[in-house]
Amino acid sequence: MPDDRLPPLNAVRAFDAAARLGSYVEASKALHVTQPAIGRHVKLLEEWLGIQLFERTSRGVTLTSAGEKYHRKISAALQLIIEAGKEARPKAAERWLRIMVVPGFAKRWLMPRIEAMRHLRPGLKFAIEPNSTFTEVDGKNTDLGIVYGMDGEYAHSRATLICPRVFPICTPAYLASIDPIECPADLVKHNLIHVDDGEWWNLWFTAHGLNFHLNSDLLYVNNDHALSVAESGQGIALANEVLVREELDAGRLVLALDAQVKLESYRVLTPSAELSADVAWFIQWLQSELEIEFGA
Repeated sequence: MPDDRLPPLNAVRAFDAAARLGSYVEASKALHVTQPAIGRHVKLLEEWLGIQLFERTSRGVTLTSAGEKYHRKISAALQLIIEAGKEARPKAAERWLRIMVVPGFAKRWLMPRIEAMRHLRPGLKFAIEPNSTFTEVDGKNTDLGIVYGMDGEYAHSRATLICPRVFPICTPAYLASIDPIECPADLVKHNLIHVDDGEWWNLWFTAHGLNFHLNSDLLYVNNDHALSVAESGQGIALANEVLVREELDAGRLVLALDAQVKLESYRVLTPSAELSADVAWFIQWLQSELEIEFGA
């Protein structure tokens, strides 16, 4: 009649740890028991099986050929037990924060900080959707939105994050290839890159006391695309400090003219008055990080 008894499971665990780690000392640390206890468990298992599992050396233990064969089998079995436990255990509800955000802010500011942010909120998962045209969030598919615009433009604005300075930028090579720009009016002589039909440039010129009405024959979907064109050396784009701080510090971009003005704000949109703890935390994190980097 075949022997279908289970071996002493504590002894099997001790043997597996010693086999994986090559040391009774390390196995004792991993299982939080004493070193002699590991030795006793292994000896018990060897007696139960009727074979020698380890060769003892001055530097630890090594598996015998019989021990190697046995360990391959029991390590696979232990892994199956672990996986069965994971499948049987009730899963906690996953916590997702679904964020819709204008593309430039998503790519150039938020995404480089996402890993650091995840460590601050264990268990919270993030789904980030770049979108350049939304004006509200519904709470069903999106928990909050980050937009860039004027006061009164958004009906469900929860908080103003920052009103960054806006200025014209280009590559150093492009700036060196054109006539000197000494005042805002000089910019209209050059290739201006647009994200709309000229409205944003016109707003910037108006803030500097100039009544220009520019139109564009070529526009880009969003600020990130426009900045990418400027980064390739094709002209001058408007940018805000949140989007190009790193590029300016590295010298990949320069100010075409040191004429800076605050025009629009980054804002948080929420679907209702009730905020979850995760949404409230994320808003507070945004405000704190932007304040640290750019001030009020």
